[in-house]
Amino acid sequence: MAALVAFALSLLAGLATGVGGVLGVLGGGMSRRFLAASLGFAAGVMACVSILELLPQSAADLAAAGASPWLALLAAVLGGVAVIAFSAAARFRSRTELPASGDARQRALLLRTGLVTAVAITAHNFPEGFATFLTALHDPAVALPVVAAIALHNIPEGIAVAVPIHHATGSRGRALLASIGSGLAEPAGALIGWLLLAPFLTPVVLSTVLAGVAGIMLTICVTELLPAARAQREGPVTLLGMVIGAAVMALSLALLS
Repeated sequence: MAALVAFALSLLAGLATGVGGVLGVLGGGMSRRFLAASLGFAAGVMACVSILELLPQSAADLAAAGASPWLALLAAVLGGVAVIAFSAAARFRSRTELPASGDARQRALLLRTGLVTAVAITAHNFPEGFATFLTALHDPAVALPVVAAIALHNIPEGIAVAVPIHHATGSRGRALLASIGSGLAEPAGALIGWLLLAPFLTPVVLSTVLAGVAGIMLTICVTELLPAARAQREGPVTLLGMVIGAAVMALSLALLS
């Protein structure tokens, strides 16, 4: 039952890209200020839960099990390296020659932008989905703000995928399917990670993996959320979103402790 709830939460977070896809194809989108605030909020929540909950709890659990608490730090570093590797694998350049004419070339560029964005988002959603899953498996109550934060930053990701594909192809359906598909990488990452690791999840392994999850979340904050927020050129709003996100997460942890 706990695994089912954890999977459902990762699915819910992933499907938020579909919300962004709908906003993108309908043409409404979001203001830069709202995007910056939501991305900052997501970064604040994820950084706070990683630093205040996952890493300290992992180190304490490892020490209680007779393992070195420094294993938590090593796992966090490896988790961060995994995110960077996924992101690097997703950044590729299409070798397809672009049409010479202006309009056709512009559409091809937009289509390529949308597809590259979809691949990049899909790549980093795999470890993110597993992070959500394990956090929920560890404590569903703690996972709820994390799921909300991930869902918030998945909405602009869905917009980023849908808008260029919609403008390039003229098809709302294709754009929406691409945005939803990139989000479904989250429950896929949760399921694949669970199937691979479930037989080996001893207390020491689970504590180590949770520290890796913290590293994943912190790296996503630094390499994905904050650069995307900075691109909106709304620095004070981004900072305010981060502070509010961290405060909400810290308050929820205090109430649950």
